[in-house]
Amino acid sequence: MVFSSPLFLFLFLPVFLSGYYLTPENRRSLWIVVGSWIFYGWWRFDFLLLLAGSSLGAAYLGKRIVQARSPVRSRLWMTVGVVIALSFLGYFKYYNFGVDSLSAVLVEMGLEPLRHGRVILPIGISFYTFQIISYLVDVYRGVTPPGRNTIDVAAYVSLFPQLVAGPIVRYSEIAHQFDHREHSWERFARGAERFMLGLARKVLIADAVAPLADAVFAVNDPGFLGAWTGILAYTVQIYFDFAAYSDMAIGLGAMMGFTFPENFRMPYHSRSITEFWRRWHMTLSAWLRDYLYVPLGGNRRGYRRTLINLMVVMLLGGLWHGAAWTFVVWGAWHGLWLIIERVRPARKDRPTLGQVRTFLLVVAGWVLFRSETFSRALGMFRDLTGVPILAGAESLTIPTVVQWQFSNGALAALLTGLILIVVEPRLDRMIRPGEKGYVLRPAMLSLVFVISVLRLMAASYSPFLYFQF
Repeated sequence: MVFSSPLFLFLFLPVFLSGYYLTPENRRSLWIVVGSWIFYGWWRFDFLLLLAGSSLGAAYLGKRIVQARSPVRSRLWMTVGVVIALSFLGYFKYYNFGVDSLSAVLVEMGLEPLRHGRVILPIGISFYTFQIISYLVDVYRGVTPPGRNTIDVAAYVSLFPQLVAGPIVRYSEIAHQFDHREHSWERFARGAERFMLGLARKVLIADAVAPLADAVFAVNDPGFLGAWTGILAYTVQIYFDFAAYSDMAIGLGAMMGFTFPENFRMPYHSRSITEFWRRWHMTLSAWLRDYLYVPLGGNRRGYRRTLINLMVVMLLGGLWHGAAWTFVVWGAWHGLWLIIERVRPARKDRPTLGQVRTFLLVVAGWVLFRSETFSRALGMFRDLTGVPILAGAESLTIPTVVQWQFSNGALAALLTGLILIVVEPRLDRMIRPGEKGYVLRPAMLSLVFVISVLRLMAASYSPFLYFQF
């Protein structure tokens, strides 16, 4: 079940919210658990058992950490919990990748490849695993007390708005909200507006440009114009798709009285890769900093160790996004530029030049992120840099197999998405609630919501991109 589906919009959400507000306040955590498990189990019931077991296990281990009679035992319980969580993540997400990589090595050595069954990746396991780890570590560190009861912890882990694609919420950020949440018509309306805005970004922009990106990345030689159209389409798609999910999750949380952390802050306006990671998937960046970079030593163990830590964090961050070597190299690409910017800080007197440079570096990274193989990525880089033109190839002609996806609607959505990215700072000031220039009233958003639903009804199933990570 996804947010951008009629089943969710017109059945699950109305039933859930009605039951939520009819339930006494001291029983709403239980209703959240029931609703979230139905939401998740709609896809596959067997993986619901994994989610439920992980939630209950986190609640149990959190109590054992604080009840331990010595710091050594407390640390032991925390370590056991983290190892178990990472073991589940490692098996489901990286088993196929590990066996396939080993098989490739055996084939190169002239041996028979390994034969094995394929492991299915449970949706959202990367996100709720990180939330469980942060919960256990924060309880151990004394940052937050353990949940009042098992139901609260289970509700935190399985809270359906941000369950499958973030933002990554720490228990310390919402622990007090399980004790008491503010519910008001104004808060509910703001949440509904944020949800409708997210749905529009998903359906009218991200889904509309997706065929362009899919068509270009499906061929070996899309040509110069085709390659640039495809990678710009993917640049727009992944931002509007992921930011839309975050908008919808934050909006749903507000409709339930929760305040979730923001996950994006106009990342394509960054003046450096360092700044980009402070604006893109902000909750993941903060998680990697606090639970990986800092424990590795951060910048406290010398200049060289700091650079090594930056690269290690980005390599693991790339691998977290996907079980493929292309994701590892994508992480290395960003890690390399983080190191370069640490060694030679970017000049601050040319903001526009810095934004253009950073945008192009990010776009180059998206080639690796989107390509299924290195050969496909190299082909895209060749066409993007215009090498075929220099060699005399007719790369200004878009291949026929790609042209059929270049509809007026898709190209209009691409142009609209690029314009929205450029004017995003000004638009953000215009639509920010509470500001004097607030013009996107509920009536306008309601109209956009209706158009989005009509577009949704006419389109095919389109899950959010980050479901696969």
